[in-house]
Amino acid sequence: MRKVKILVIEDDPSQANILADFLRHKGYRVDKALTAKVALERLGSDENKSDPIDVIILDWKLPDGDGLSLLEQIKSKHPFAQVIMLTAFGSVERAVEAIKKGAYHYITKPVNFDELIVTIERAARELRLQKEIELLKRKLDTVTVPQVSGIIAESSRMKELLSLVAKVARTDATVLILGESGTGKEIIARLVHTLSTRREKSFMTINCAAIPEGLLESELFGHEKGAFTGAHQTKPGLFELAHEGTLFLDEIGDLPMALQAKLLRVLQNGTFHRVGGTREISVNVRIIAATNRDLESMVREGIFREDLFWRLNVFSLYVPPLRSRKEDIPALATHFLKTFARKHGKRLHGISRDAMERLITYDFPGNVRELENAVERAVILAEDEVVRVEDLPPSMRNVKEKISDDNFNDLPLPEAVAMLERRRIREALRKAGGVKTRAAEMLGISERVLRYKLEKYGMET
Repeated sequence: MRKVKILVIEDDPSQANILADFLRHKGYRVDKALTAKVALERLGSDENKSDPIDVIILDWKLPDGDGLSLLEQIKSKHPFAQVIMLTAFGSVERAVEAIKKGAYHYITKPVNFDELIVTIERAARELRLQKEIELLKRKLDTVTVPQVSGIIAESSRMKELLSLVAKVARTDATVLILGESGTGKEIIARLVHTLSTRREKSFMTINCAAIPEGLLESELFGHEKGAFTGAHQTKPGLFELAHEGTLFLDEIGDLPMALQAKLLRVLQNGTFHRVGGTREISVNVRIIAATNRDLESMVREGIFREDLFWRLNVFSLYVPPLRSRKEDIPALATHFLKTFARKHGKRLHGISRDAMERLITYDFPGNVRELENAVERAVILAEDEVVRVEDLPPSMRNVKEKISDDNFNDLPLPEAVAMLERRRIREALRKAGGVKTRAAEMLGISERVLRYKLEKYGMET
């Protein structure tokens, strides 16, 4: 197995030699640079192009520049290199700034060698994951959408999402799932777990917005007997229960600030303490987080930790809203129809064209969850063998077709053309008082073509 290659960038020759000798003794391959100029030359050398440096230990102060500026240059030319910053002036502000600009971690002087080794090993593991993700991205044909079962995806946007899911699932990278409420973020999280090497282990979930702060800490990290009133026995938390499996943190944007710090520690070190405990517990857990909130705005407002955001946002997945993937509506509606027909003991064969048109036209602010509820309601109310317009919720029965930048420009061309045709036909029929011959003349088509389109779109006159 290839040994980790390290570059020590330190302006003090004695400190550089101490670090280099110690790391070589631990089995690493080590090179040194006393200035920013020499460091960039080392990184750009022919030898390091074919055998790249994995981890860089970078001092904050250098004779020909500062470490932060050099960090930006390094990450722009060598994005995979894991940079550990060293400084004698430790501060949260500097740590956040360094991590934001691409540093893997931040260590203050004098260096704790045990901490340094642990950090290097974790940085090397993360580097391997990043390279694996990049390799999977390049192999676009190795994982196809049909391999992802149990998910309905007719739209190109969902097929693209599922391809990304299949790729990242094979790694242990932390995943951040973004999207509006009701789009199916938990389904995507479960799919990542199901397709991963952890599929035989636990998949634990928790909604960070649904549990009071005091209880949430105990749920996540567990507590010791007597830690608080009512703690009659020791209880393991979800991190322990999900050991070697996956923990899904839903609504991560609602995690209290105090718990954000504790979560950050687990992500960095893989360790935590139970509430009321002193024993450090180590776990191997894959984290998948989801939110419908804008975390970057929350960071700017100071209500979400910036360092935690960068730790969570290793690989992000965006689940598009239903209004921007209307091709999925017929398949989803049919799936829900079959599911709820069995559940409620109804014999239903489908959804009428007019009812399906109303579903496709509707914007679904509640996304897939709203569609699911609407179809179940329709199944319960349906008196024929098909779901009709009158079985839909009032908001969908009375919907008026809207052509706006919010939905029209996201539609595939055939669907956009159909939407325009339906709108023009309705307007012509209204002006013609329902007389098809006059409406056809207004539209510049024959009455026979108009009747064909009315039948095609299931439109009432």
